[in-house]
Amino acid sequence: MHNKGKLYLDRQYEIGQVDKRIYSSMIEHMERVVYGGIYEPDHPLADEDGFRKDVIELVKELQIPMLRYPGGNFLSGYNWEDGIGPVENRPVRLDLAWIAEEPNHIGTDEYMKWAAKTGTEVNMAVNLGTRGADAARNLVEYCNYEGGSYWSDLRKKNGASAPYRVKTWCLGNEMDGTWQICHKTAKEYGRLAVESGRLMKKVDKNIELVLCGSSNTSISTYPSWDYKVLKEAYEVTDYISLHNYFSVVDSDMKDFLAGSIEMDRQIETVTAVCDCVKAKARGKKDVNLSFDEWGIWNREEMASRAAWKFDWSDKNAVSEGSYSFADALLTGAMLMSFINHSDRVKIACQAQLVNHLSLFNCVKGGKAWKQTIFYPFLYTSVYGRGTALKVIMDSPKYSTDKYENISVLDSAAVIDEEKGRLSLFVLNRDMENAVETDMIFRGFKGLKEVEHIVYHNEDLEAVNTAEQPDKVIPHRAPAGNVEGETYTAILEKSSWHVIRFEF
Repeated sequence: MHNKGKLYLDRQYEIGQVDKRIYSSMIEHMERVVYGGIYEPDHPLADEDGFRKDVIELVKELQIPMLRYPGGNFLSGYNWEDGIGPVENRPVRLDLAWIAEEPNHIGTDEYMKWAAKTGTEVNMAVNLGTRGADAARNLVEYCNYEGGSYWSDLRKKNGASAPYRVKTWCLGNEMDGTWQICHKTAKEYGRLAVESGRLMKKVDKNIELVLCGSSNTSISTYPSWDYKVLKEAYEVTDYISLHNYFSVVDSDMKDFLAGSIEMDRQIETVTAVCDCVKAKARGKKDVNLSFDEWGIWNREEMASRAAWKFDWSDKNAVSEGSYSFADALLTGAMLMSFINHSDRVKIACQAQLVNHLSLFNCVKGGKAWKQTIFYPFLYTSVYGRGTALKVIMDSPKYSTDKYENISVLDSAAVIDEEKGRLSLFVLNRDMENAVETDMIFRGFKGLKEVEHIVYHNEDLEAVNTAEQPDKVIPHRAPAGNVEGETYTAILEKSSWHVIRFEF
């Protein structure tokens, strides 16, 4: 006995063009993300610059278009000048965000070299905690100015004759948070951001700037912070940032699997704030959204973080862990949320790439292995490019203490007209029942199924590990048929699907 549901998809109901940058990630100087993650010079697979070649290949496999760097909380105490010039002359600094020593072996030039190897763009962030407008404009000059000035000539002296031409820049990180080094009020941050942005755009008028929005939806200043800082800095702002993380530790499993509903509401709320500020400013430009930190707190991370003393007796604490199959289901749902808001969400950075809240982990001196969340990210990145279509769902529903009328089914669709391809992503949140689902297509002729990828595991707590890296992996379903305008599939309980068609 199956529950029944229907999905309706009309070729004419477009949401917007999917920006490939929603499949971005993040590199922060913390724990083993940089040192022991992307960079391990003693590893058997290290290249001539000390970068792990297996990590580079995984980034290419995921087709990640952009990576945010160098933080994160680390950013608000970072002096970018410490990371340039001869490595042997660079200072060791105290990282007050993560209570660690930063050796500065990897800095701007090394990171740009790594990004070129992976084929990724850089979303550079400037420190508006301990630093300000002067350091920010100098970094833009170092990265983007052709030559003939102090900082651009220093870049050339350091080995990079051509400018890096970094397009997207973050104006600080989570400046609303009391945990942030040199936390600011909305008024303080808004003024600093607009003045920094003005100078940065004088150096390079072609750059785009991301303003710090609220760090999460539970902070007391959300969403008034977003309104206040955008009102101050609308002039220079191209995107406003959103951050959010979820954990099953904070909720029961039914709530957890519905976490993307909170993400939907957050996106819609901040979009409304942006449009309100635009209207009051009588502005002409839309401010779009950069969801440049999103992810899931795994159980080990939550347990480790609760025990952290955040003093020097706890220096270099490591909080790595494995993601469960349930975490992968929510990851798939969050990625679908970005697709379904592609008219306004133009950037999204999963946090983080490697070894900490990561898509994959690295064994020191050993192999890299894929977390459960690797697979929904992979398939949406590869197949979720084109134009997003609106999916109408007729689905069984359930309610929890946190959410009401939750649709058991969630879905997103992307069409590539040029290649004649349609990709449908579907989640079944029901933990007890399969759902027999009719997918009804309108405006398509000659639609044929190419592939049905199923991500399902009977154990929601199942994880991949270095010892068992393939315990939780997707499989392919037997081929189905499109009968007229309808394709029918049985969606297993607690499962995530990619169904690909050609026309």
